[in-house]
Amino acid sequence: MGILVILSLFAASALVQETPSTAHAQHMAMTKLSFLEGNWSGPATVSHGPGGALHLTQAERVQSRLDGLILTIEGAGADDSGKIVFRAFATVSYDDDAHQYRIRAYNNGHYVDSQLSVEANGFSWSYSAGPARVVNTMHLSSTGAWEEKTESTAGQNPAMTVVEMKLKKRQ
Repeated sequence: MGILVILSLFAASALVQETPSTAHAQHMAMTKLSFLEGNWSGPATVSHGPGGALHLTQAERVQSRLDGLILTIEGAGADDSGKIVFRAFATVSYDDDAHQYRIRAYNNGHYVDSQLSVEANGFSWSYSAGPARVVNTMHLSSTGAWEEKTESTAGQNPAMTVVEMKLKKRQ
């Protein structure tokens, strides 16, 4: 047997042996977000600066996938007439090598890939969009409501709240 074949077998064996513990570590980390699973809905306000605010009914469907290794979050916001005016989709996972959660969020043909900080009953994540810094923070209120706020800061200006929502779990 050639050395290349022996090394290949050793590498494949090590990979197979490592996978269960890797998956276990990821699964254990993802259980910290299991409180999000289910269907949520409630009011949301999106500020458009001096032009006023858009009031929506926001729905979020959160599902655990791949035996608990990935969380998917699908959101849709409807106006007063029931027309969907906002859609977003995100995946959340845990990178056990880097010891960090990652979120990849999609909206309107764009996506953001960011580190996600998980706290007790909540999370936060941020990213840069041109000169602006966007910070998204979510937590469960004492009544179990999903309260989320998105703030944007440009330059030395104070943070401006661009999205606020308060959702109740429907199932």
